[in-house]
Amino acid sequence: MVTLVDPTLGPEVGAGRPTVGLGSLRGRRVGLLDNGKAGAAELLAAAGEILRRDYGVAEVVAVRKPDMSRPAPAAVLDALAGVDAVLSGVGD
Repeated sequence: MVTLVDPTLGPEVGAGRPTVGLGSLRGRRVGLLDNGKAGAAELLAAAGEILRRDYGVAEVVAVRKPDMSRPAPAAVLDALAGVDAVLSGVGD
């Protein structure tokens, strides 16, 4: 017997509205979300340095998901609360 599983999510509910761009990163707080794969931490660390040095980012908040294939748990998302933007990095 074969069981087929639909891996897609259901339809999105609710109306969204476009976000307004930041205009500049100078003085902003930027979150770096590491997906847990090999190389992601190094990539994001380098990106964080560039954001600070070249774009005037005031603070970088780096967090790591415990599992690359699952959504970030609440504690990881809570650590990103209050940042102005998030850069999500994929390793490998």
